Amino acid sequence: MASPSVSADPDALTLGQVLRHPTIFIGVAIMAVMIIGALLAPWLGTVDPQSLSPLRRLKPPSAEAWFGGDMVGRDVFSRTLYGGRVSLMVGLSVATISIFLGLIVGLLAGFVGWVDGIVMRVMDGLMAIPSILLAVALIALTGASVGNVILAITVSEVPRVSRLVRSTVLSLKERPFVEAAIVVGTPFHALLTRHILPNTMGPLLVQGSYIFASAVLTEAALSFIGAGTPPEIPSWGNMISEGRLVFQIAPHMVFFPGVALALTVLAVNMIGDGLRDVLDPNYRAR
Repeated sequence: MASPSVSADPDALTLGQVLRHPTIFIGVAIMAVMIIGALLAPWLGTVDPQSLSPLRRLKPPSAEAWFGGDMVGRDVFSRTLYGGRVSLMVGLSVATISIFLGLIVGLLAGFVGWVDGIVMRVMDGLMAIPSILLAVALIALTGASVGNVILAITVSEVPRVSRLVRSTVLSLKERPFVEAAIVVGTPFHALLTRHILPNTMGPLLVQGSYIFASAVLTEAALSFIGAGTPPEIPSWGNMISEGRLVFQIAPHMVFFPGVALALTVLAVNMIGDGLRDVLDPNYRAR
């Protein structure tokens, strides 16, 4: 006799609410535009983001250069679209790896007492260090590259996910349906897959959206201070950093990548807020 779980199939339960929720709809629509722009950049009237043209130097937006030119004549429109690839890749990679590693650590800490006592103290130590400082320190040791930026941001996000999963597991272990499953002799792997993991997916989805937004902002901040993506790779942080030097005479260099960055973070946060509402039982009841 299998014991019931709180949510046997969270995706089926919330599909209707997700499709109807206005916040999620708007967030997904904005993100779709950003993703399409980044993936289809070569076919959207762009040029090589590294190509130099003296005629475009600090040129304001026009029909020839939709977003204008930067200090060395590179096309800002092309660099903004190609820069979206870096930011979106960093956000998605950090969110995916952080959730995967944090889920493993949190499950072990929640079920194995001696692991909880050792590993979670390490996680507490990492959380005590500001994420931006930890990322700067790691990049200083490993060198500036997109891969190292992803690694540095992931290290600072894993402790937050692991603590979330640990607290969820500790709470679920006290629930009657889990205790009943243990009493009837449910194998450990079945206990995880049937009762524990399905009930951690909701909080992880919401946390993953916030990690995505945080990673995009952290990457931009690292690039802005020169400790992130190498200058030759177009990214929104690099573009804003370069544009601040000539902001008074060429504000478009900061405005367009800044708007793209703000819209991306806004969209992801809207999706996260919508998922939090949809996964709330009180909201579903209403």
